Amino acid sequence: MLHLATSLAISTLLPVVLAVTRKYNFDIVNANVAPDGFERTGVLVNGMFPGPVVVANKGDSVQIQTNNKLTNPNMRRSTSIHWHGFFQHRTADMDGPSFVTQCPIPPNTTFLYEFDTAGQTGNFWYHSHLSTQYCDGLRGAFPVYDPQDPLQHLYDIDDASTIITLADWYHDFAPHAQQVFLTSTIVPVPDSGLINGVGRFNGGPAVPYAVINVTQGKRYRFRIFSLSCRPFHTFSVDNHTFDVMELDGTEHDPVAVQNVDVYAGQRISIILNANQTVDNYWIRAPPTGGSPTNNPNFNPDLTLAILRYQGAPEVDPTTVNVTGNKLNEADMHPIKEVGPGNLGDKPADYAINLQITQPHIPFFDINGISYVSPSVPVLLQILSGAAKPQDFLPSVIIIPANKIIEVSIPGGGVSHHVQVHGHTFDVVRTSGVDSVTNFVNPPRRDVVAVTSGNTTFRFFSGNAGAWFLHCHIDWHLEAGLAIAFAEAPEDNVSGPTPKLHPSPTWMQAWKNLCPMYDALDPELQ
Repeated sequence: MLHLATSLAISTLLPVVLAVTRKYNFDIVNANVAPDGFERTGVLVNGMFPGPVVVANKGDSVQIQTNNKLTNPNMRRSTSIHWHGFFQHRTADMDGPSFVTQCPIPPNTTFLYEFDTAGQTGNFWYHSHLSTQYCDGLRGAFPVYDPQDPLQHLYDIDDASTIITLADWYHDFAPHAQQVFLTSTIVPVPDSGLINGVGRFNGGPAVPYAVINVTQGKRYRFRIFSLSCRPFHTFSVDNHTFDVMELDGTEHDPVAVQNVDVYAGQRISIILNANQTVDNYWIRAPPTGGSPTNNPNFNPDLTLAILRYQGAPEVDPTTVNVTGNKLNEADMHPIKEVGPGNLGDKPADYAINLQITQPHIPFFDINGISYVSPSVPVLLQILSGAAKPQDFLPSVIIIPANKIIEVSIPGGGVSHHVQVHGHTFDVVRTSGVDSVTNFVNPPRRDVVAVTSGNTTFRFFSGNAGAWFLHCHIDWHLEAGLAIAFAEAPEDNVSGPTPKLHPSPTWMQAWKNLCPMYDALDPELQ
């Protein structure tokens, strides 16, 4: 279930001028959890799944003291945390992916993540970024509220009760599931799908479904976070139409639909008008990704929650799902306040074509190279003077500063959910519409589905750092589906303002992670 720090319960009511530093303590522990009724040990923040909700207002900074207390030898003992969606401008060292911006945090070690949300608002999340560790449970929501939200006149309620998380859940430990995948070539199939940390599996106990309460006549901004390791979820609410108004931290002109696909790592906001008869209604989010024939526990149709109107009896709904209009991502257009289409329609300054192939199943190649993590993080290589292609492994691409970068990814075959760290991007050609481009007001987000056609997106390289591009199906990432961008290497080591944390003590703690990790026995890594 969702957990929200009580000290921040009313933080969204505070004006933006009171921007503060929000402090959290994360104990990364092994603890028992049974979100679908099957008890297993997980990798958890403060013993919770999903992890505690991190809350901020526009302009706030955060400090998250991360204490690695992991002890279970069946799962990874080291860790790192990525704060998904935050640009980390001038704080690339806080981004979190292991061997891209840092070495993992060893057991019995404390590390402080500290960064400014820097004016970003909307839905973000956090998760482990070491191997497939977040599939074992280290994942949670991170909303940033805007007290002057340009679209706030469209909804009445936006608080802790309107946060919805979607996740897949595995009964097997991630390292073992990964080993089976790499030998069998069958991508792990979840045992269940979860809504707000609760779900069921075939033959399992009737775990009570999560209940989301509404009052008739009120309009709700539901913030929906995909914490998925593999599948995408098709979200709907029986008998209700809703307006999609945010993609991955960028608000868009609302589009009315009856269902929406939310891919691994994506976040959306919807506005639902509680205008139906007082009753109970099924909330549905069946996962797509993996065949039940490869895991008989898995039943996508058991991924349910209950929308309960005030005054309705406390019983399960009897409503029926009626297939309606699905969101077409190409119909989403950013609101005028965020500058839609501001990259223009001229040819890009720097074009990159990423060809995904699988010559050696189950491993993936991008442009003929399967990603392997370097022994020294890419960011540390840059800070040590690496600036030319020959200074890096072949899976690192150097991109110049202050240019329009265009990335094209031909689809076909296996579906992928592609994220770029450090940026949002304009999806000028959405998946499946090969001949249609939109430079005027394309959707803007940070994770895009690549299914068919030639998915193409653009971003401006104004954020020096080392940024990961990878499939957010975590099993695909572990099988090599990634590259790293070394963005403006020279601007990371010189320039008018600091690029990394200004504290010498903190910088030394960051640099110490690598020798500490390298000295560990393999079972502790």
